[in-house]
Amino acid sequence: MTTIYGEAAAGFEAVGEAFAANFDKHGDVGASVCVYQDGRPVVDLWGGVADPGTGRPWAHDTLQLVYSATKGVTATAAHLLVQRGALDLDAPVARYWPEFAAHGKAGIPVRWLLSHQAGLAALDRPVPLAEALAWHPMAAALAAQRPLWTPGTAHGYHGRTWGWLAGEVIRRVSGRTVGRFFAEEIAAPLALDFFIGLPADRRERVSRMVYPQPDVDLGAVPLEALPEEIRPLVAALRDPDSLSNRAFAVTDPVEIDFNSPDVQAAEIPASNGIGTAQALARMYAALIGEVDGVRLLTPDTVASATEEQAAGMDRVMMMPTRFSAGYMLPTEATPLTSPHAFGHPGRGGSLAFADPEHGIAFGYVMNSVVEGANDVRAASLVEALRHSLG
Repeated sequence: MTTIYGEAAAGFEAVGEAFAANFDKHGDVGASVCVYQDGRPVVDLWGGVADPGTGRPWAHDTLQLVYSATKGVTATAAHLLVQRGALDLDAPVARYWPEFAAHGKAGIPVRWLLSHQAGLAALDRPVPLAEALAWHPMAAALAAQRPLWTPGTAHGYHGRTWGWLAGEVIRRVSGRTVGRFFAEEIAAPLALDFFIGLPADRRERVSRMVYPQPDVDLGAVPLEALPEEIRPLVAALRDPDSLSNRAFAVTDPVEIDFNSPDVQAAEIPASNGIGTAQALARMYAALIGEVDGVRLLTPDTVASATEEQAAGMDRVMMMPTRFSAGYMLPTEATPLTSPHAFGHPGRGGSLAFADPEHGIAFGYVMNSVVEGANDVRAASLVEALRHSLG
């Protein structure tokens, strides 16, 4: 039995029970979960091991890489610029980033960039990883890239490229990198323990990612034996030239070691944010209400930021997805706590979102990466939260 630390307020005991069950039944190694309601924490729990190699325990201030849950943080930075009148979602990207106009992209609005409709989910020629981590070569490659479908006619998850695309717009508009803009304009006012570009003096607090071997190798299972809803994605992943594979192969080498100090210190605003569940929940709480006197976005900005922009079959994920301008929206498969919720999951289990209907903000981070339908950890926590909300 894993010892669970922290507190769950009266009425939210089910979330604590689900969190404990994630360790006992569902493969958690080290993790934390935090829930805010109406601007104050009602669940703040953590437990397990931050580094199985050394046995270092997971502490309240353990930092965790959250993969694509970073996208919700980056989207928040963009919408703060929109709220200030510095960024227009309906303006062409090229207004802020002139080089982006190459290959017929002059008319693509910022809105399509944020909602995965720009057709730039992959690159014809991957960028050497060291150059991608240096930022400018990747931005230049994306500016020179031809769209892979007619922009605005379809959407496909820009799993890796989205962060450099959105981040370059933020950089051009604000004069600061997305990591610096977030640190100064969002993290500092809220005292958030979250970073896009990890400072060297925080590295000792970062957990180590764990990648368990899956119980079943989907690559070896006949398609007809798989659930119908995942067959298109599995078929695409078996094709090395598919867009589903190319979207996550924009660097050379393709595999990125997210435990690497160099990778963690760089800014990859789609996938290398590092922080705590408490920081994510606190940020999302400040999107829908005040937290210790700080509110990030007005109700009108939130309504605009979370309006559906793209829905239906995703050309990369090969399953139905829904996006606003930067946030993922609930689907039948991932209902969250209400139809009005918005946020972003991350590879292998992490999840953060806000639900203005219930005044709820949620953050869950973990170091054991469980892929696909076998991972029920975040879903079980959200189900317990729904139960707690009645």
